[in-house]
Amino acid sequence: MNESRPQAGFEAARQIADAVLFEGYVLYPYRASAAKNRMRWQFGVLVPPSFGAVGSEPSHQRTECLMEPRRGATLSVELRFLHAQRRTVQRQLPDRGFETVDELALDDRVLAPWDEGVEERVELDVPVAGLTGDGVVLPFDLPAREVQEIVHEHGKAVGRLVRRRERLDGVLRLTAAELPGPYAALRLNAVVENTSTWTPPEGADRELALRRSLVSAHLLLGLSAGTFVSMTDPPQWAAPAVAQCRNEHTWPVLAGAAGESDVVLSSPIILADHPEVAPESPGALYDATEIDEILALRTAALTEQEKREARGTDERAGAVIDLADSLPPEVLERLHGAVRALREVTSPSVEADADGFPGPLPGTPWWDPGADRSVDPAVDRVVVDGRSVGAGSRVLLKPGQRRTDAQDLFLHGRTALVEAVLRDVDGSVHLAVTVDDDPGADLWRAQGRFRYFQPDEVTPLEEP
Repeated sequence: MNESRPQAGFEAARQIADAVLFEGYVLYPYRASAAKNRMRWQFGVLVPPSFGAVGSEPSHQRTECLMEPRRGATLSVELRFLHAQRRTVQRQLPDRGFETVDELALDDRVLAPWDEGVEERVELDVPVAGLTGDGVVLPFDLPAREVQEIVHEHGKAVGRLVRRRERLDGVLRLTAAELPGPYAALRLNAVVENTSTWTPPEGADRELALRRSLVSAHLLLGLSAGTFVSMTDPPQWAAPAVAQCRNEHTWPVLAGAAGESDVVLSSPIILADHPEVAPESPGALYDATEIDEILALRTAALTEQEKREARGTDERAGAVIDLADSLPPEVLERLHGAVRALREVTSPSVEADADGFPGPLPGTPWWDPGADRSVDPAVDRVVVDGRSVGAGSRVLLKPGQRRTDAQDLFLHGRTALVEAVLRDVDGSVHLAVTVDDDPGADLWRAQGRFRYFQPDEVTPLEEP
């Protein structure tokens, strides 16, 4: 690797990129026979152009971002992706020949046909000055290949694995253009294309196309001297230029340590600037839709037969099984939760306030509801649209745009009864309500379970 490359920044970015590269690679319960492992690789797939014309997946991805290089700076580019290779399982016959089988059972594992992912890299270092004008075009090709591995058990050959990769062709195009105005900034354009000439036969499915695709494709971009501009939180001068950038099937974020801006990760999964892998994470589990603690416990609870099947599915799946079986209690305890930051919370004065409410009981911790007796959800009120609202008030619900639960939209325009006014330690106010005509309202009320809305999400109704 060229010494001009930002080594530390690239290394930190690769940790995040690995999570992207192998996201969904093999899902719990880590067996090839599991239904969820028959529809794999949903992110960053660049299919052959002829297949993309009849399907819904693209054959290219485009990254555009702003950079402020210093004089003589070099841009380092690293394209990373997985190349799918088909693994066929064969059993050895008495006449020394082989026959293809659906599985080959061994003492410690059960081998099954599977599409493995081989990590590929295309690297390039180019002076930033050489990116203007026509820019740089880097074609690359990965030839088809087949390798065989003899499988032994108890010192005797019992079968073999045949691994085959199909030919893969692509191109990386890089250009840069100066931004108008007084700022010495450039708009960088990086396009990755699958240029395979493969023509899908009649009835070809996605599985055939995947073997000729760039899977989980993403880019690492680094400057030897200079900085990139955040695409999610740009400075004011850069905001108009950032808004004009076109990013297709990928999104660039600042990578590396917080405060550094010489490395960008352009990922098919939308991330925030400076993403990090949680320090409590014990290792790759390839299933980011699950909570590490739950996933580790469930994996450790698999039967021995299920673990044999997982180990025979893929080496990475086998590593997950071994990891779950070897986690000590103190590591599992760390997975239960972590406090990232603490701030001081000051309890109110012990003296009664202006309304005559007494302060907290001496020695009561701040998180105890009794720590602040100046608030009472049953009697507290809040002013909404110039009217006092509290327990017993009726309101019209109008959930706001910021809500992420789609079911809240069904409550728009419904009327509800306010059960309590709740205040967070940070001063936020929430209204606990039960929806009118809800047949389960009495049960919810008895259990202390309500729906919660902020004051600007309701309209007071006339009191009966």
